[in-house]
Amino acid sequence: MFLQLLLLLQLSWIILTSAATVLPQSKPGCESKCGDFTIPYPFGIGPSENGCSFTRDGLQLYNITCDTSFNPPKPFLWLGLNLTSGKRYMFELTSISETELRVERSPSTICYDYKTGNVTLDASYISPYFLSTRNTPFTVSSTKNKLFGIGCYSMAYILDPNLNFTTNCVTKCDTKENVVDGSCSGSGCCQVSLPKGIKRFLIYADSMNSTKESLSFNPCSYSFIGEFDKYTFSASDLVGSDFRTKGRDIPIVLDWAIGNKTCEEAQKDTSTFACQKNSNCSNSDKVPGYLCTCNTGFMGNPYLSPGCQDVNECEDQDNNPCAGICTNTIGSYNCSCPEDHHGDGRKVGTGCIRKNKEFPILKVTLGIGLGFLFLIVGSSLLYLSIKRRKLNELKEKFFQQNGGLLLKQQLSSYEGGAEATRIFTAEELKVATGNYSDKLILGRGGFGTVYLGTLPDKSLVAIKKSKVIDETQIEQFINELVILAQVNHRNVVKVLGCCLETEVPLLVYEYISNGTLFQHIHNKADGKSSSASLSWKSRLRIATESAGALAYLHSAASPPIIHRDIKSGNILLDENYTAKVSDFGASRLNTLGQTQIDTLVQGTLGYLDPEYFHTSQLTDKSDVYSFGVVLVELLTGEKPLSPDRPQEQRSLASFFIYAMERNDIFKLVEPRVANEGSREHVVAVAELARRCLYTEGEYRPTMKQVAAELESLSKSETRPSGAHNQQSPKKKSSVFIDEPTDLYSVPISSYTSGDSGLCSIENSDQYSIEKDVMMPMNMPR
Repeated sequence: MFLQLLLLLQLSWIILTSAATVLPQSKPGCESKCGDFTIPYPFGIGPSENGCSFTRDGLQLYNITCDTSFNPPKPFLWLGLNLTSGKRYMFELTSISETELRVERSPSTICYDYKTGNVTLDASYISPYFLSTRNTPFTVSSTKNKLFGIGCYSMAYILDPNLNFTTNCVTKCDTKENVVDGSCSGSGCCQVSLPKGIKRFLIYADSMNSTKESLSFNPCSYSFIGEFDKYTFSASDLVGSDFRTKGRDIPIVLDWAIGNKTCEEAQKDTSTFACQKNSNCSNSDKVPGYLCTCNTGFMGNPYLSPGCQDVNECEDQDNNPCAGICTNTIGSYNCSCPEDHHGDGRKVGTGCIRKNKEFPILKVTLGIGLGFLFLIVGSSLLYLSIKRRKLNELKEKFFQQNGGLLLKQQLSSYEGGAEATRIFTAEELKVATGNYSDKLILGRGGFGTVYLGTLPDKSLVAIKKSKVIDETQIEQFINELVILAQVNHRNVVKVLGCCLETEVPLLVYEYISNGTLFQHIHNKADGKSSSASLSWKSRLRIATESAGALAYLHSAASPPIIHRDIKSGNILLDENYTAKVSDFGASRLNTLGQTQIDTLVQGTLGYLDPEYFHTSQLTDKSDVYSFGVVLVELLTGEKPLSPDRPQEQRSLASFFIYAMERNDIFKLVEPRVANEGSREHVVAVAELARRCLYTEGEYRPTMKQVAAELESLSKSETRPSGAHNQQSPKKKSSVFIDEPTDLYSVPISSYTSGDSGLCSIENSDQYSIEKDVMMPMNMPR
């Protein structure tokens, strides 16, 4: 309802504005204004012979006199007679509407001179007037006017000269304090309603008692007819004679109409009928006669030929009443909707609603018409179509949910990234793994499964499938994928692509067949000693290759990369025991070349840089510390943390530093290492590991320096050990004995989010974080 009212007001404003600014208001050839006042026809300015106003029975009853002695000129109506002078009164015209006029005149006033001590009558203030609208189209409005009397012990009179009616009201007041502002109920002010249909009246003021003390502040009495909504009594109106001027501003409302006939009677004589084309005639309920108004959809002056003009409701594209297509018609308009929409097209109606093109209404209708068999076929096709569409929508949902857009954006920002990394479809990986056959499982973990896959080009790949995913860790997953996509190094595991169309994302890596360094160092199943695993020369070469990969990440990659989770479990070995650094889920790109990066602490307990743990300031020296722990693992064959060792020896890094300080390193070194490696080289590697494990990062060497020293030691190693002195395992299962993590760590599951200071703890849930575990206290000498 409110919207409909708003639209009607909007259309009315368009019509009124257009009429006022475009269509003529006065008769052609006649003045349209008197000063700033617009005179609309049937009213007109000038003598009767010029025909500028409507004529009834040869009389110019709608003629307006424009008094140019005022600046600006003012319009007047001849309506009254001064009973003292016998002259006709002109009433100033202040407004003209479709049914009403407003005129102004000073009130009838009588005053007494109180200064002389005598009660005398000042003739200049005696001004009763007679207003006559007989034989005119005007009548005093009884609904908007009242008779007012102002003064103390005063009387206001209004009467018909023929004594058809008389009415008065009386005021009284002893003192000025008895008068209340805003009250017109007899104390200083009185008012009385008027009968209906007054066309002429005599009005004057009188004083009932001129000897009252009230004359000291109220020398005058006033009587006037005025619009009661425009006047509010004030006690100041009694003081002096100023109200004679103020009272002039209170208008008298006159009802008007055309002629003195009804519409039905007037229409019989078309030569004098005032209503023009496209207008409507209505009988006035206040004045004898009729009124003309423009029909709905038209605007202009209904009394002027050729009549009212059509309103183009569609002209203003922004404010027209249609929500769709607006088409103007004579006197109205039509709203319609585009072909792909439905509705009534109106702003206050249903508007235009886009049709759902995907809903198979036509198919269903044709199916019913062509028979039951065709219905089955059509329903089957429809089902398959909806299923395929839902599957595509689900794939698209998973693609966006798993960071597909973020991946595309990040890959596009690196040169060659989009070409190097392939986004596989879910169907491709399903075929590659034989629908994820259990026979092709390479490894299982608490967070997911790794499958062996065969691509159409017969190449083998490792496909990681997580069990669960935390949507808050999508960015870290994408981070690992983007980092691996940019790295091109023989000792860094190569990511081939990913699939984001499944509920949890899948990663596709090059297939590394020989397990992790952690497995080979700590393989003690079936009663075998760890010394039966890797030779000293293989360990030194693996350390050299891993250090070279990290040095490349820190110095040669653009931007530099800090791995943040270096450990033996993240170094894979291929069939030739070549080292491959993996698991970049926690890595950070140093895009700004900062020496320190403020981050949430992430890493694996036992390998975690204590300085980084306590300050949350990540540097490339954090990787150096973690690599130092890996070197100690290679030397000793011991795990970084072990509950099986005494309390003071649970942290391998702390125990190793303690042994170095006491020159007892060979009590800790694995027997095979001590037997195969030269004492000089073993001590050199131990000393290098010690420097990597300095508590303060600034004293640690860079990975580039570490790689150079290991390369030098590797080249000078002369003790023969055969081709790595290794035999490939006959069964894959022998490689994975006592494996604490997945063969290929599923990145999504290894991430940890939370408050600053938390870290990822792998293989050590039962260990407590103690000071001696996290803070090996060694300083450079």
